[in-house]
Order: sequence, then structure tokens, then C-alpha cells
Amino acid sequence: MPGAPYYPMQREARCPFAPAPAVRDMPPLGRVRIWDGSEPWFITRHADQRALLNDPRLSIDEKRPGYPHMTRSRAAMAPHIPELITNTDPPQHTRLRRTVNAPFLVKRVELLRPRIQEILDSLIDDLLAGPKPADLVQTIGLPVPTLVITRILGAPYEDHEFFQAASHRAISHDTDPEDAARSSRELGEYLGALLVKRMAEPADDVLSEMGARVKAGEMTHAEAVTMGAAILIAGHETSASMISLGTLALLHNPGQLALLRDNSDDPKFVAGAVEELLRYLTIVHSGIRRIAIEDIELHGTTIRAGDGVVFDLAGANYDPAEYPEPDRLDLTRRARSHHAFGFGPHQCLGQSLARVELQVAYSTLYRRIPTLALAVPFEEVPFAMDGVAYGLKSLPVTW
Repeated sequence: MPGAPYYPMQREARCPFAPAPAVRDMPPLGRVRIWDGSEPWFITRHADQRALLNDPRLSIDEKRPGYPHMTRSRAAMAPHIPELITNTDPPQHTRLRRTVNAPFLVKRVELLRPRIQEILDSLIDDLLAGPKPADLVQTIGLPVPTLVITRILGAPYEDHEFFQAASHRAISHDTDPEDAARSSRELGEYLGALLVKRMAEPADDVLSEMGARVKAGEMTHAEAVTMGAAILIAGHETSASMISLGTLALLHNPGQLALLRDNSDDPKFVAGAVEELLRYLTIVHSGIRRIAIEDIELHGTTIRAGDGVVFDLAGANYDPAEYPEPDRLDLTRRARSHHAFGFGPHQCLGQSLARVELQVAYSTLYRRIPTLALAVPFEEVPFAMDGVAYGLKSLPVTW
């Protein structure tokens, strides 16, 4: 009998946006083999993920023995990482999330929409005035979310080359543990110095808010620094990938691109299109991880306490029981129930911000550059698959 397939699995080059065929061939409850040779349970169905990601019998505490770490580097660093919203269960998770939640609430994020629009329009002006072809990743994809998240966090945008490189090394599957630890340390030292500065000279940003909580004894300095790093990494990596990948997917589906362009002034349509693109692309392609702390019965099988569990988000987002014809990009589809941001108490903190950034980007870019086109064949666009989220190394475009 063949052993458990290795995870993460390679996507099919001809269908780079869809989950790997092996993911879709898995039973509702199967096992996969990860980098350390362990074989955690593997959950791909939408309904099962909905139930289990809300189940307190599963823990996100990565310091527990047997936790199915995403990378060798993460496993090596786990014992030294302070408690965060990304590795604690309630009630500690609830307390920590409260310390950083306010700037990412829907009402606060909506106030940023005009500024995000200004940023995007300025970048498009620069793109149109520059040479052709151009790389959309470097001219639009990365700058938009990086400019926004640095403003929210309180980090100078001028330092973006440093923290983009450091954050990529820290989370890449290909980075050895020593290099990942060094990159994380450099990022921590950088943010630690910024935090001290904000504690002395507060501004209207997240680092200042966390600095006030450190002073009040509600957070430790290490918690604030590590939380700042997590916000900075997640705040630019994922949205940058979505802007570029979404553009590629739309250029590959010209009928859907025309539909979006024709309805770019309809906020409701654009919002729905963003949800479908989030489902269709599902850029977090390494799964999200948990460990059972009690026995759980599922599909006639027992997940034992101490067993690791991996949830493949793309599997749920391509579950035909939830999304008929999942391989078809359909911007009219009602896709808000997707799991691109995870599900349950640990859903992505920045999902409201990501939605607004993508709504602005997708409603503006193709309207302002209606002749936007690939400058190379689709098959030659270089994908980047080595991180927690996949993306594009570059996206050569012309107009």
C-alpha cells in the first residue's frame, strides 16, 4: 500500500491556480507526510474545515509536542517565539487579539479607502509614464500594500527593501533554520528600535498603540515586537501576491476581465469579484496547522489527542459540494464563504484591509489601463512557490 503523499504538493503547471491534483484526490480524512517525516491528518472538505476550525479540541499552540510545523525553520524557532495571536488558544488569544484588533476593524479600514485610491492612482500614473513592458509586481503589486501597511504600523516605507527581503527569508520553505532565525532577529531588532521610538514619541499607528500597552503592562516588549513583525509580513506579502495573481488570472480569462471592467463602478459587484478571486487563487498553499488536544471522531475515524492536523484551504475552496464547477472563475459567484482567510477565531486579522486594497486595485487598474496585456506568453510567467503563500516573481505587462 503506498505511503502518505508528501505535502505541500506541486500544482499542475497547466492549471497553476487550482489545488494540486493530489489534494483533490484525497479522501475527506486522509494523511500526508510533511518535511520531518511525520504524517498529520489532512482535511480538505469545506464543511469539515468549518466544523473543526471552530472546535476547541484542536489547538494552534505550536509549542506542543507533535505540532505539524510548516517548515524546519519554524520548528526550530517555535520554542523561542513569544505568545502571539498566531500560536495561542483562547482566552490568551482573545486578550492578545484585542491589543491589535482596532486598526483592522471594518470602520477603521474604510477610512483608509481614499488614501489607498490615491496611492494606486499615483503608482498607475508612474507606470503609464514609464517604459514598456513593465513588471506589475514591482510597479503595483508590492508597493500598494507595503505603502498601506507601513502607514498603519508606523514603519518608514523607505526601509521596504530591507523588511521585504528579511520577511521573505524568514518564511520561505527553502530557507535554512540559521538564515531564517537571523532574518527574524534582524527584523525584530529593527521593529524593536521603532517601538522604543514610538513609546517616546507616540503617533497615530499600531506600534504606538502597542507601545502604550507595553507601558501599561498589558503587553510585553517581546510580544509587541513579534506582533509587529507578523503584521508587517502578512500585511504586504499576501495582498501583493493577490494583486499580481488576480491580474494574471483575469488576463487569462478575458471574458471575466471585461465583466469586471464594465462593472468597475459598482461597489457591490467589485466586492463579490474580490471574494471569487480570493477563492479561486487561495494563495496560502501550505495549509494551516493544528494539534488535537482531545480525541475527535470524524467520518468514522478517530483523530487522537496529540495528532497533528493540516487544513488545505484550497481544497475547501475547490470543494464541488460548496462551489459547483470550482475550476471556473466566475465573478458573479457568491463566494464569501471561502476559506482564503482561514475560518474560526484565528481568521486573518487583516482580512478587512486586504478586501479594501483588492477592491480598489481591481476596480481601478483595468479601468485605467483597458489595453493591459501580458508581455510574455502565459506559460512563461514565473511563479514563486517557496513561501507560505504563493505568488509571482514578476508579471511582465504592456498596454
